[in-house]
Amino acid sequence: MNTKKEILIGFIVGIIANALGTLLYILIFSDLSITETFEAAVNQEHVGSLLALGAILNLVAFFGFLKIKRDNRAKGVLIATILTAFLILYYKVF
Repeated sequence: MNTKKEILIGFIVGIIANALGTLLYILIFSDLSITETFEAAVNQEHVGSLLALGAILNLVAFFGFLKIKRDNRAKGVLIATILTAFLILYYKVF
């Protein structure tokens, strides 16, 4: 299969895994609704921490792709994780 397409699939899986991980964290550990939790995180400047905890689910996708020998998809997940790291850095600095 086309290498760029495989990396793009992995990137999309990484973004979706991060979003699902963040939502799961909010649903499990927060007493507030999803929007209230996100608003509280913005007000208290904890958005970076929320995204970092959500990125833990990317580990499952990354190692899952490595296990089934889809290395280019694992690269896409890694790119999505690095993008998340830069986004967290942006929230922490600004």
